[in-house]
Amino acid sequence: MKVLVTGFEPFGGEEINPSWEAVSGLPDEIGGAEIVKHQLPVTFNGVRRILPRLIVGERPEVVILTGQAGGRPNITVERVAINVMDSKTPDNEGFAPEDEPVFEDAPAAYFATLPIKTIVRALRGAKIPAGVSNTAGTYVCNAAMFTALHTIAVAGMETRSGFIHVPFSHEQALEKPRPSMAVETIRKAIEVAIETSLRG
Repeated sequence: MKVLVTGFEPFGGEEINPSWEAVSGLPDEIGGAEIVKHQLPVTFNGVRRILPRLIVGERPEVVILTGQAGGRPNITVERVAINVMDSKTPDNEGFAPEDEPVFEDAPAAYFATLPIKTIVRALRGAKIPAGVSNTAGTYVCNAAMFTALHTIAVAGMETRSGFIHVPFSHEQALEKPRPSMAVETIRKAIEVAIETSLRG
């Protein structure tokens, strides 16, 4: 068994990204499965280029993508990714698409194939604030989730995949009155999500 877990590089003037801070510290094995960790660029073109190669090359049973959602107070497990890239804020390459598809001739949307509500229940059972989110936005996180699910569908793989947004870390919130969570708690949340996804 193999699980691909990704986090993002910093963006938006931040010095760290709590998604990668948490993912990079995961153990190399969870629940008997090999954990493959990869940092993604905060670029629309980068995730569309890198993720298909990673997924097809590794052929994991589970793909869990994670990203920062500054301002959200809890762990949010995404339900759906839409085939739209739209942002007034440029990505880390300076690209700011407007109403562009992630992929031409692809479906309008994909639902996550992770057991999202079971993950949320498991997280709450572990005393970690969590909920289901019905929008991954239209920035790079959504593009990454859509790319992963589209890649899996086109390749005919049975891999389960989805996206988890995490709050700012305490370190990031020192200078701004925003909700935050300890990186250790975020890491534990990702471990719980992996364990739950492996059980199906």
